[in-house]
Amino acid sequence: MFALKLLALLGCGLMAGVFFAFSTFVMTALARLQPSEGITAMQAINITVINPLFMGVFLGNAVACIFLVIFSLSKWHQPGTVYLLVGSLLYLVGTLGVTIAFNVPMNDALAKVEPGSTDGTSLWTSYLVNWTFWNHVRTFAALAAATSLAIALRVI
Repeated sequence: MFALKLLALLGCGLMAGVFFAFSTFVMTALARLQPSEGITAMQAINITVINPLFMGVFLGNAVACIFLVIFSLSKWHQPGTVYLLVGSLLYLVGTLGVTIAFNVPMNDALAKVEPGSTDGTSLWTSYLVNWTFWNHVRTFAALAAATSLAIALRVI
């Protein structure tokens, strides 16, 4: 169980770092490009992010958190278990859930536009603001999850 907790903690921290990079400089850099160039770059990012290494960490960590939720509910009486539950739920809801509910649909809409079109430019303007907002949420959730899991690792 220690190894699973440690892997989930590291996975949350790694995902927080990825999301933090996008929130603090990747999206800002893309916003500085001409809309057609920014759209083209983000479309390429959205394709290349679907790879075994990234998806293995992103989704594998979700699976680890599901197991940790089940474990924490079955061991609720143990001290510090609440940190395990909170950390796991923060990742599942605030990172995975937000990605599925908000970021992926925006990515899908962006994939359908022609970068040089008027529709593309219009979508890009709102995409930059909305996608980045939800990415901030994912960043905070993953970091808070890592913090909670670190406390759980120390206490339990």
